Amino acid sequence: MKKRQGISFISSCFFGYLCIALSVFISIEVIMRKLFSASLQGADELGGYVLAITSVIAFGVALIGNSHIRIDLMHYKFPPKMQALLNWMANLSIMLLAILLAYASVSVLQETLSYGSTAPTPWATPLKYPQFFWSIGLALFCLLAGYYFSTATWLLVTGRWSDLRILFQPKGSADEVKEELKDLTQR
Repeated sequence: MKKRQGISFISSCFFGYLCIALSVFISIEVIMRKLFSASLQGADELGGYVLAITSVIAFGVALIGNSHIRIDLMHYKFPPKMQALLNWMANLSIMLLAILLAYASVSVLQETLSYGSTAPTPWATPLKYPQFFWSIGLALFCLLAGYYFSTATWLLVTGRWSDLRILFQPKGSADEVKEELKDLTQR
């Protein structure tokens, strides 16, 4: 559990630093335009790359923290075995989505490589570089989702319903309030 939290924390910090760096770049861009009528060019291009990379990081962080959005209005009202089965199905869905995203990103990268595509911006960045990192990130998300699904499947096959229910339970509003209160007391 602590290992999962450590990976999630490091990923979240990297996500935050990328967003801060983009914010600083955009601020400099705005100030230069207003005061000097000059531009660094490419703030929107860089923003797109940061969005692509940070979204992939967010997918993994949400998976590690059981924070992917699920409609859990009725989840807690079901019997424990049904909750466990729903958790397994949620992991299956996430894994299938991860496979689809990874496949699509590799297809896009292959097309970019075959055409030698560049961004239609002043920087004219060869798109193979940002798409490579995007594809790697989605492949890692796919591997992580596969690991979670295989763990959930193992728990299902071995009849460890309680573990499956507890380990992969979606965060409810009560869980989020508890986490916030715990964070508040630690500050």
